[in-house]
Amino acid sequence: MSKELEELRKQIDALDIELIDVLARRIDVVKKVGELKAGTDISVVQPARAQAVKNRAAEMGAEKGLEEAFVRKLYDLMIDHAHELEHDITDARS
Repeated sequence: MSKELEELRKQIDALDIELIDVLARRIDVVKKVGELKAGTDISVVQPARAQAVKNRAAEMGAEKGLEEAFVRKLYDLMIDHAHELEHDITDARS
C-alpha cells in the first residue's frame, strides 16, 4: 500500500473518531429532549420540525459540496433513530 493511501486512511480514521463523538453528543441531547417531552403533552414526532432540520442540513451540506440526497438520507436515519429513542423514554414514563 502506498504511503499516500495509508496517510489518507489515517485521516479518515481520525475523522471517524470526531464524527462518532459528535453523533454521541447529538444523541445525548436527543435523550434530554425525550425527557422534556415525556413530562409534557409535546408529541415526539413533529413533522414540521423534522423537515426543517433536514432542509437546513441539506442546505449546509450543499454549501460544503455534499450531495443533497446523501445528507437527507443521513438525516432521515438520525431523526428516525431520535424518534425511537424519544418514544422509548416517553413510553417508559407512561
